[in-house]
Amino acid sequence: MGLTRAERLAIAGAALVALAVPALLLGIGRDPAPASEAAPVLLAVRAPAAGRAVYARDLFGGAPAEATPADDAPRLAGIVGRIGADAVAMVRTADGRTRTIAVGEGVDGWTLESLAIDAACFTRGGQTARVPLPAGDEG
Repeated sequence: MGLTRAERLAIAGAALVALAVPALLLGIGRDPAPASEAAPVLLAVRAPAAGRAVYARDLFGGAPAEATPADDAPRLAGIVGRIGADAVAMVRTADGRTRTIAVGEGVDGWTLESLAIDAACFTRGGQTARVPLPAGDEG
């Protein structure tokens, strides 16, 4: 069972197109551009002021040094639930009890503002405290 002449021409045409298109796209056979046109264009991207701290932080280094919680900030015992959905923070109060609070609720004068996968952010007046989860061997 052989191919007809039309089928062979169609296959040959497709093969030529398959070989020619990449060469055209890559510019094979063109004269190189002058040096002024060949210089790469650099794009400067500036992080917004609010995001600079994120870019300055080590990827796996944990919280930056200036984010050390205040001495009287609630101690974080754990985070339960799905971040951004139904997560609550388990905190130890000043009297040693443990209770759960949701974002917007308060404990010992501090209000839970947000939860991250590894920390909770509390505010009181003009103070902000980022309280990290304790290490695995702490109680």
